[in-house]
Amino acid sequence: MSDTVRVALAQVDLIVGDVAGNTTKIIDWACRARDEDDADIVVFPELSICGYPPEDLLFHAGLRHDVEAAVAEIGRGVTGIAVVIGFPEYEEDRIYNSCAVLKDGKLLARYRKKLLPNYAVFDEERYFKAGKDAAVFKINGIRFGLNICEDVWRPGPVSESRAAGAECVLVINGSPFEVHSQENRENAVRKRVAENNVPVVYVNHVGGQDELVFDGGSFVMDADGDIACRARSFEESLQTVCLEGTASGVRPERGRIAQPADRVARIYQALVLGTRDYVRNHGFPGVVIGLSGGVDSALVLAIACDALGADKVRAVQMPFRYTSTMSQEDSAKQAEIFGIRYDVIPIAPMYEATTRQLQPLLGEREPDATEENIQARCRGTILMAVSNKKGRMLLTTGNKSEMSVGYATLYGDMAGGFAPLKDVPKLMVYRLAQWRNAQGEVIPQRVLDRPPSAELAPDQIDEDSLPPYAMLDPILERYIEHDQSIEQIVADGFDEAIVRRVAGMVDRNEYKRRQAPPGVRITRRAFGRDRRYPITSGYRGSSS
Repeated sequence: MSDTVRVALAQVDLIVGDVAGNTTKIIDWACRARDEDDADIVVFPELSICGYPPEDLLFHAGLRHDVEAAVAEIGRGVTGIAVVIGFPEYEEDRIYNSCAVLKDGKLLARYRKKLLPNYAVFDEERYFKAGKDAAVFKINGIRFGLNICEDVWRPGPVSESRAAGAECVLVINGSPFEVHSQENRENAVRKRVAENNVPVVYVNHVGGQDELVFDGGSFVMDADGDIACRARSFEESLQTVCLEGTASGVRPERGRIAQPADRVARIYQALVLGTRDYVRNHGFPGVVIGLSGGVDSALVLAIACDALGADKVRAVQMPFRYTSTMSQEDSAKQAEIFGIRYDVIPIAPMYEATTRQLQPLLGEREPDATEENIQARCRGTILMAVSNKKGRMLLTTGNKSEMSVGYATLYGDMAGGFAPLKDVPKLMVYRLAQWRNAQGEVIPQRVLDRPPSAELAPDQIDEDSLPPYAMLDPILERYIEHDQSIEQIVADGFDEAIVRRVAGMVDRNEYKRRQAPPGVRITRRAFGRDRRYPITSGYRGSSS
């Protein structure tokens, strides 16, 4: 009879720093895997005990004690099944990103992550020391190796596990979402599989953590590079696969293979999950949104209702003399569609009182951006008052295109606790709105058809201040996400004067972006953790 092992992939939503809650969840899910799926081993994601990424929480004196106690508790609390957990391992003045295999109170194996990513959103060399040794353990006659996330992205650690006798490699991960993340992960694993002729079990986090969203997508890949099973993305999952040891190697049985959604759908799911977890994990009972009648606030309202439920969402419309009848009608219509609490608070009394009070300081100068910003700040004051009094988090509605060039008002429309669209370019905002309407129309069509406008001046449209978004977004992508020079962008066919203007706007507005609330990361280069530019800089680069 051949050797068989039933491996459960525990794709769970864990909270950074909630060691007690994460430990309870690990124990509960391990027992489920044992009792419901008859699993021999259950695998949890990277740093599952403390959550990922823990950042400077790792330096907190109490975390070491809590983590060590949690490892011991899991060892005592789970019997009859082997458990693979990730945790920060402290050794004198060193910290390792480690995983352990526990069964019936015994330590079967321990592994320390060898390759520490230090790029994009990752900063692991700040915290961890690199491990050196392979780790192999046996369950039911099959020898398993251990790797952690980055270890599988480059040659070396998988080969070392194979050389140590591993017939199957278990990889635990904290791999965040971006547009092509699932494809990139599977391609990386496929390379390691081809190099080593060994199947891989890949288990990833799911859930939102500040700017990051972990999309799950855990999978098993056989030694031929074919997917044997794949968990659904953006939701918790416990999926079990049977591995059979044969004369030619370990073969996973084919199980459920969830098919990834299309690109726009994945982005929408990431925004929903990131918003849901950020609001819930911070203990807010709901959110408040300022509805303008434009596409950005309309999309944020849809995301919030899908994430939290309509009963947790409240909207406020704050018209002024420049607010069109269409905007007021469309805001009311969308609120009606979702069935949310909706209030209308005109800002004219507040605006007039403010400008009257400021008149001795501002003098008789012609109206300019100052008066436009006062309108935005009146609205910000109203929304923050509702947020404070009702205990609801204010969601800001600005998008990446606006934030890139500073087309936003500090302490006005930038006010709030979370920005779902912070990393979403304007053109993608429209695609997401259209996709959401295809699932059931919730955004009035004329919101999508009309030219975008801040409605802070008579007959104002965004193109009065900005290049058309069809031109702006591709320039921003090249300049921000790909770090192309002005010359390189111009060589792609863009007008030099427009490119220089856009680049200057991006460079000048870093100070605004530093004061913006966090928001969901969906691109390869988001503001904040990804792109760290100095606020004060004399660089005016234009050469390739």
